[in-house]
Order: sequence, then structure tokens, then C-alpha cells
Amino acid sequence: MPRLALYSLIVCTLAVVAAVVSFVQGSRLGIVWVLVAGLASNMAWYYLRRARAGRVATDRSSGGPGRRADGPTG
Repeated sequence: MPRLALYSLIVCTLAVVAAVVSFVQGSRLGIVWVLVAGLASNMAWYYLRRARAGRVATDRSSGGPGRRADGPTG
């Protein structure tokens, strides 16, 4: 797992915990924590997809598992 995706996932988890604590205490600040959790979640997905796309591109250029058997791709 890419380092930035892992950091984003940790921030997302901590933001969800902070939102729950805020709402339990009756504070409306939890709304901000929910928004931070959503942003961190999107960042984690972005970095995971980016790393996966980079691996696929590397495999295709090096003739790895992503390369077709009938010749070079497009």
C-alpha cells in the first residue's frame, strides 16, 4: 500500500472517531470532522488507484502480466 494512501486512511479513521466523539458530546463540530473524513477517504482511494495504474503501466511496458499474447498493445 502506498505511503500516502496509508496516511490518508489513518487520518480518515481518526476523523471518524473525532466526529463520533463530537456528536456524542453534543457538539456540532462533528460536521467538520465528517467532511475531513470524506476528504481523507477520497485521497486514500486516489492514491490507491494511482499506484495500481502505475503498476499496470509498468507491467505492460516491461512485457509483464498485463501484456497481450498476440502482440503489442495500441
